[in-house]
Amino acid sequence: MGKGKSDDPKDGKRKEKAKMQLKRNIGYFDGVSFIIGSIVGAGIFVSPTGVLKHSLLNVGIALTIWTASGLVSLMGSLCYAELGTALPFSGGEYSHIKRGLGSLPAFVFIWTSTFTKPASNAARALLFAEYATQPFYGICPAPEVLKKCLALAVLWSLGILNGRSVKMAAWVQTVFTLLKMMALSVIAVGGIILIGGRKESLARFEDAFSSEIPNASQVAEAFFQGLYAYGGWWSLNYMAEEMKNPSRNIPLTVMTAVPAVIVFYLLVNISYLTVLTPKEIVSSVAVAVTWADRVIPSVAWIIPLSVAVSIFGALNSSMFTLGRLSYAGSQSGHLPVLISMLNVHSCTPAPAMIFSTAIASIFIIPSDLITLTNYFGFSAWLMIGLTCASLIVLRYREPHLHRPYKVNGNKLQNIFTDFFESRVFLPVPFVMVAMSFFLVLAPIVWSPNLQYVYAFLFMLGSLIVYLPFVHFKLHFAFLDKITCHLQLLLEVSPADGSAEGKCILFFQAV
Repeated sequence: MGKGKSDDPKDGKRKEKAKMQLKRNIGYFDGVSFIIGSIVGAGIFVSPTGVLKHSLLNVGIALTIWTASGLVSLMGSLCYAELGTALPFSGGEYSHIKRGLGSLPAFVFIWTSTFTKPASNAARALLFAEYATQPFYGICPAPEVLKKCLALAVLWSLGILNGRSVKMAAWVQTVFTLLKMMALSVIAVGGIILIGGRKESLARFEDAFSSEIPNASQVAEAFFQGLYAYGGWWSLNYMAEEMKNPSRNIPLTVMTAVPAVIVFYLLVNISYLTVLTPKEIVSSVAVAVTWADRVIPSVAWIIPLSVAVSIFGALNSSMFTLGRLSYAGSQSGHLPVLISMLNVHSCTPAPAMIFSTAIASIFIIPSDLITLTNYFGFSAWLMIGLTCASLIVLRYREPHLHRPYKVNGNKLQNIFTDFFESRVFLPVPFVMVAMSFFLVLAPIVWSPNLQYVYAFLFMLGSLIVYLPFVHFKLHFAFLDKITCHLQLLLEVSPADGSAEGKCILFFQAV
């Protein structure tokens, strides 16, 4: 017999497994867990008061804004679903902006995200440490050193977990998402049970719009607060390269997770309003704890524990996606090449996880640095606007690009855009672009602050790095030796090749 190529399909699968690349280990339920876990953090338990406060305690307006904010988030996630199915690569907005608008806008995005997203993770880790340690100190504040040490321990535990095993990270995410949804279910069901027996609560909903009507700027501020509470709906696209059957699972996951959060947010807010008056909600430091003290006083401790669980799940999801962003940026030459390498045993982006976790750790030590990143909040909506603009550009520049899902209609129609032509008119992406840039400019115009100027200057400062190192490809030879030694230490190899071949090549280079 000749030594021709084998036709055995098992050989093809073995060769696929031998490739040094990210594996498609994330299924539909994992994706739902990641989206819900990213959106639902501590806010809905602790301080869902911003919407009600800026609605001037008008219950009807507040619930309407919660619904509208959820629908806007759903529209945005459907735009991202089209991009994720057409371009199923790691990196989320970064990869889409680079494909649609070019290298420079993508570099500005990753330059900004490299600092703001780890700072956000550091803030979550510190908040988790606050809730985890406080029960041991009663009314006294927990020592700052203890909270910072615990926050660092949590960060590095999750960083190592995500760097070692995607399946284990997804399992942890699913467990903690189920726990937090159980806690929200307790609050939601409690409100449904109680609402029938409280005449004053029924009257509050019957006359929901009878209070003072807020003006346009107050409605806009309440809308900002609502959209902030839904933040995280974009997380699935960061892991598109690891999704099983992304053409089907990305849109299906989005259409399951985001509406589920909308429903839960509405039910939880109705439950709060059933037990507490609008004034009590606005004045409460932790609304869910106050609710529990009234409804389930004997087991009220469940709520602070649920807050810690919710923060932990959100932190795990955020760290997972941030590692994929760093990995994608390095693959495109926007970050050091080592960060795009994968562990030779688990095929996980271990260097990217170490990189993002180390930056988050820096923000924890002098935690005042975290407050500086608050002024970069507008940058999130700037990048969402650029991503949706990329969708429009790609729709017309690359009309023949295979798009398993289109936000304005195809086999997977959605209820908002069923009646629009997908190639002629793009209402949802245009609406998202317009709204994104409004959300960028509105806070700057209404409450101008010198800190916004500093934030813009920081973003423009990316040019100082981009021009020499990316555009002109300035390179230092000694970095190659450092990279090779770190490869040996971390047992990592470049992606997109044979695991064995790549490792031998780079290990021999040392």
